[in-house]
Amino acid sequence: MANIKTEDEIILFEREMKEFSTTLKSIYGTEQISQTLALRDSCKESIKALSEKWSKKLKEGDLMIDKIQEYSNEILQQSQRISENQKHLTEIKSNLNQEEEQMKNLTDSIQELKEELMKKKEIISSKNKATKERVEQLCKSKVLFEERLGLEIRRIHNEQLQFIFRHIDHKDPDKPYMFTLSINDQGDYEVTSCTPPLDCIAEFQLKVRETNNFSAFVANIRKAFTALSYK
Repeated sequence: MANIKTEDEIILFEREMKEFSTTLKSIYGTEQISQTLALRDSCKESIKALSEKWSKKLKEGDLMIDKIQEYSNEILQQSQRISENQKHLTEIKSNLNQEEEQMKNLTDSIQELKEELMKKKEIISSKNKATKERVEQLCKSKVLFEERLGLEIRRIHNEQLQFIFRHIDHKDPDKPYMFTLSINDQGDYEVTSCTPPLDCIAEFQLKVRETNNFSAFVANIRKAFTALSYK
């Protein structure tokens, strides 16, 4: 019974819908309804197309935002690297400036040493020249001293002169009495050895430096040797 009732209700509903459709068509007309339905479908298509377009735009916008963020991060990293490189370059420049200053100081020091060395060379050359001149002068006096004082003069190592007296000891005329003379760094006469030793040799050395009377210096030493031979 229930099934029969349901089928009757369905039949009744379909009949009523047909009547409604017939009534609607009679009021608006079939053509107007078709236009309305077509307009509805067109609106649906337009809305769908617009939705798809804006959906695509939104997706592209999201991709663009992601890309911009990626570029921003990359630019930030590059800026950090540039900042680090600039700091490193500043340190290198500072080190180079320090090295240049040290090099300049070293160059100045070397130049000063060169100038000082040249001055010392000139002084040494001048002293050597004066020493050689004195030695030559002494050698020229050799014959005179040998004849008058029984003196023999020998040139030995380091530009020194050895003075050897004989005929002093009357008991042994060939016995040598000698002293060695050089010119020191200050250009002064200096007795480096004396055999036999004389207590007055320092006094004679000081006097010849003051007077530059070399003949008197040699004569005084010979007198001192002679006096020593009688003791």
